This record gives sequence, C-alpha cells and structure tokens, in this order.
Amino acid sequence: MKILEAKNITFGYGEKQVLNNINLSVNEADFIGIIGPNGSGKTTLLKTLCRGLKPESGVVFFKGEDIFKLDTRQVAKNIALVPQDETIIFPFTVFEIVMMGRAPYIDRFSWEKKEDVNIVESAMKLADVSRFKDRNIDELSSGERQRVFIARALAQMPKVLLLDEPTSHLDINHQYDILELVKKLNENVKITVVMISHDINLASKYCKKLVLLKKGRVYTEGSAKKVIKKKIIKDVYGVNVNLIKGNVLL
Repeated sequence: MKILEAKNITFGYGEKQVLNNINLSVNEADFIGIIGPNGSGKTTLLKTLCRGLKPESGVVFFKGEDIFKLDTRQVAKNIALVPQDETIIFPFTVFEIVMMGRAPYIDRFSWEKKEDVNIVESAMKLADVSRFKDRNIDELSSGERQRVFIARALAQMPKVLLLDEPTSHLDINHQYDILELVKKLNENVKITVVMISHDINLASKYCKKLVLLKKGRVYTEGSAKKVIKKKIIKDVYGVNVNLIKGNVLL
C-alpha cells in the first residue's frame, strides 16, 4: 500500500528550477535511498515529502490525502525528518532533546505526561542512547548525536522516517552503526524509511530501492542491481567507475 506519493512535483528557488516534474511512490515498510550528484534536488525533494517546502505544482499525498490539506500536528505525528548537520545552540540533555519529539502530542502550556516519558524512554532504548539521557548533547560524538536525533524522531511515533544524509561526516564504524539501526527499525518496527545518501555503496547495501536524481529529475529507479551500472554512473556523475560485487570503485 502506498504511504507517500509525490505526483508531478516542480519546485524552484527564484529563477533556479530544482525539481522538474518528479514522481515518486513509497510503499509501507519501504526503505528507499535517494542518490544523485550535489545539486540534483535530493534535499529539496525530501523537504517536500514532509511539507517543509510547498511545490510550485504537483501534489504530495500521505495515505491518499493531500499533505498540505492535513493538520500540521497530524503530519508531525506520521512523518519525522532527521535533517543533515543539525546544530543545537543550548546545552539540552539527551532526554530533553528526545522529549522534543513529543511536541505534536502535548498541548500548548501543558507538561509531558507519564505516557510521553515512557515513549521517550522506549525511543532512547531503540536508538541505544539511554545511557546518555542525562548528558548534554554537546558532550557527545557525532555518531552519538545522530542516534539522539533519530531517537527524537522515533518519539514522534512516525509511520515514515525521512533521513537527510544520516552518515555524513561520520567515521566508517559509525556509518554502519547508524544504518544498522535504521535497518532494524525498518525490518522490526516496520517504519517506512526514505534516506538521502551521497555514498552509493552504503545506499546499495541497505536500501531496498534506489531513486537516482539528475538535474531535478528521476533518471532511473529500482533495485541496486538495476540502478548501479557503469553507464548510468557515467551519465549521471560524469566519472568512469569499476563495479566489483556491486560496489562502486573509482
């Protein structure tokens, strides 16, 4: 069953056209990787999927309903975005950061309830950050911080998790830790995942389906075996590569 669908999405910043008539279907429990060169529209597309940006034309549907006609809280309860390189100015504790994910459920001028605390504790456990709950976010490593932001998203109890380059700037071991966590959430909790990745090999390893963008359009999509081919990589990225057991080597 389709949970998210973008139909004929077009978007630009001023005179610069970024998305050109994009169509994308996301089924429940999918794990989709959006790949493509810098400037191909990956982040812009992700933001339109969660109502962060309103397309100039086209429609984004959540479970068959126009996402821009839904209540803001309803969207936040169903779709969570983990942005790239998030900066936290104040020294919030990990618990406080994760509790922010409960905002769509807590009425204005009200305090969190026991249920909210339980959900936050469960989210921290799933993301393996419970041991950091009383530490300030700025005391953690990049990999640990990324897990905290994923825990905050989980506290929203979303049906769809959108990730903008979640392994960017992380060491190799932390990259695999984060993606193993996301894989577990997808397989065991059945959260639908749409992830942007600049690393073709990691995306090929973890994603069930790849969507390759070029200049704001879907160049091709499908399994890694279908998408990751020498000619396609040359056409889109402009580089010659060797493929060894599905891995791209420059």
